[in-house]
Amino acid sequence: MAFAIKAEVRDPRAETFVFTAQKTMYGGKRIAKGDTLFVFASENEGGQGLIARGVVTSTQAIAKKSGVLRQTPRASIAVKRTAVAKQPLGRSELKRFTDWNNGQPETELNFKFYRQATNKIVGISDEAAAFLERFF
Repeated sequence: MAFAIKAEVRDPRAETFVFTAQKTMYGGKRIAKGDTLFVFASENEGGQGLIARGVVTSTQAIAKKSGVLRQTPRASIAVKRTAVAKQPLGRSELKRFTDWNNGQPETELNFKFYRQATNKIVGISDEAAAFLERFF
């Protein structure tokens, strides 16, 4: 399984990225060292969507806070960039894919990243990973 993250990226050209205490959803909490990760610079923080592909070099689960009933699992990860996106892919390109049950990889990405605009790490299908590979 591959993963994708939508988060604030201060330097899109960095060779390594560190993401601290990120929400994990849709299987994102299973991310592990060696996994492929597609990096989306969050438009909420001035980013442009898909910017890079990388390999996870470390992960650390964040402990839940005691006394809080509902908590989204969080993880901190480090990523070594392996490729830079050559074509744009973000909210504006994915927003028309809203038939949640059509099975298209574009719809999967729109649902997981933009239906709820929060930044997060998500697990993605093999089809979505193959679709994203076309942007490199």
